[in-house]
Formats: sequence, C-alpha cells, structure tokens
Amino acid sequence: MPKISVIISTWNSGKVLPQCLGSLAKQTFKDFEVIIIDNGSSDNSIEDLHKKWPAIEFQIRKLDKNTGFAAANNLGAQLATGEWLALLNSDAFPDPTWLENLLLAAEYEIKFSFFASRQLQAGAPHLLDGAGDAYHISGLAWRNYSGFPAAQFGLESVEVFSACGAAAFYSRQAFLQVGGFDESFFSYLEDVDLGFRLRLQGFRCLYVPKAVVHHIGSATLGVRSEFAYYHWQRNFIWSFIQNMPSGLLWKALPVHLMANIIYQLYYTFRGRGSILLKGKWDALRGLPSALRKRRAIQQSRKISDSELLHSLERGFLQPYLLGYHIRKINQATHMSN
Repeated sequence: MPKISVIISTWNSGKVLPQCLGSLAKQTFKDFEVIIIDNGSSDNSIEDLHKKWPAIEFQIRKLDKNTGFAAANNLGAQLATGEWLALLNSDAFPDPTWLENLLLAAEYEIKFSFFASRQLQAGAPHLLDGAGDAYHISGLAWRNYSGFPAAQFGLESVEVFSACGAAAFYSRQAFLQVGGFDESFFSYLEDVDLGFRLRLQGFRCLYVPKAVVHHIGSATLGVRSEFAYYHWQRNFIWSFIQNMPSGLLWKALPVHLMANIIYQLYYTFRGRGSILLKGKWDALRGLPSALRKRRAIQQSRKISDSELLHSLERGFLQPYLLGYHIRKINQATHMSN
C-alpha cells in the first residue's frame, strides 16, 4: 500500500488536469497513488490517463453527475489505501518536493494531524494565494496572506486554523474519524468546516511553507460566479451554527449577524444582493438539519471553549479590512522596488 493517496476531484478540467498530473509525475517522493473522482465531466478529460501517465499509479472513478467537491473527496478517501490523504485541486500545480515536505512535516511534527500548503497564484507567483486558513469569531473565513507579496509573507511554519482544500494533507484516520467533508455543503467552505470539526476533536493544523503549489483558483466555475457567492453565503452560516460551541455561540451571534448584514449591503450595491439572499434563505431552510448535526458535533467535542477561542481571529474589523491591508502592503512593496 502506498504511503500517500493523492485525491483529485475533477469536473470538465481538461485545460488544467494535464499540468496537474505532470507536476505529480515529477514528485521527488514516489510512494503515492492518485485517485481521480470525475464528477460527470463531458470533456473527456480523464480518457487514457493510464497511457498518458504510465509512471503514476491511478484509481479512477467516473460518476454520472456532479456530486460536488465534498462528496467526491469523501469517496476518494474511502477508496484510498494510504496512511495520508493529499487533496489536490486539478488547477493546483505542486512543486517537485511538495509531497516530500508535507510528509517530513507530518513525521516530525507529530502533534499535528493535518497540514496546509504554501499556495502561490499560478498567474502571478510573486503573490500568495494563501498560507493556511483563518477563522473569525463571526464565522467568516479567509486564506492567510492571500494577495500579499510572497517574498515577505508566509515564510514561517506556524499553526493555522485549517488547511485550504486545494492542497491539503490529512491523516486519513483523523479525516474518517470526523466523517470527512459535510456533503450538504457541495463546494466552498467545506474545507474550513472540516477543519473546525477536526479542531473540536483535538486535532491541530500546521502550515508548511516548503510545501509549495501554484494555484489558479475556481478554474472551472469562476471565482466571482453566482455559484460561488451562493454557496459561500449559505455554507458560512451552516458552519457557524453547527460547530461553534454554545458558550461561544451566543457571545459570537451578534457579530455573526452583523457580518451577514454588512456583506448583504456590500454586495447588494454591487448587483449581487439577490444571490446572497437566496443563500441565506436556503441556509435557514436547512437549519433543522444543521441543528441535528450540531448536537452530534457538540456532544463528541474534546476541547474547551478557551482552547478553541485561542485558535480564532477576534479583531472586530479584521475581516472587513483585508482588502485595505493587501492594497497598502502591495503599494509599499511597489514603491520600495
């Protein structure tokens, strides 16, 4: 059995999948399998992969329809035989030492059970795409240092809240123990939600700056598509309701409601108000199911409120000033150059 199972969920990914697989074929660590779950693609992107990439050990499962990122990766985890799961988006292209450095971190930093990669923007590698995920007390989440100069930020290995699913590394045992991704999320924030549940069970996440991938981001759906806005808005509410412990939930509820109002007003003025409202409405419609999940999650949690609070971002205006800080940092960098 291989040490690592690399799971790639695809949907009409023919334009990017060859580069992704080409990057995997060049890995310095060779003891891995690649599991491809195709979500009903119509572009023949997974045809003849065994012939095109004979050096890669493949498992390929083609589904009849698009079941979503969450369900596809859960199926991949069930099929996997490796001790570690390396999730990789089809539009993420790892450096040759990506797997080697993730495994070194996992074997050396044994108090951590899942790991985040250093993501560079594929079209602008001088800028970061992310350095692990942050989670705010309001329920908002973001990728650390996304848009910041790569030469100055994300250079140190630090604990982070969770790992971006575009290039994440999980203990398969821990992943399965918490039930994997919540398949009702379909796509967007399912990785943050998984990270939250892992944390509640006492598992911790480490950012590994030497594990580098170049990430396009939403290559098939579009980063600013209505699909993305809808699922982001709906899932951000569900994750907050399901995972935030009662002792913190009632204290954080006012800032959660404020975040909903602020983003609704912001995107309404930009012509996206109706799709955010639909996301909120469907989040409310799904509240009975979310509350049932909440009971199970909270009954099994193993860390205290104070331990969780230590891992959360709590700056009152912090989520709303991210764009401002990115602009200031890049202006300063441009002037210094």
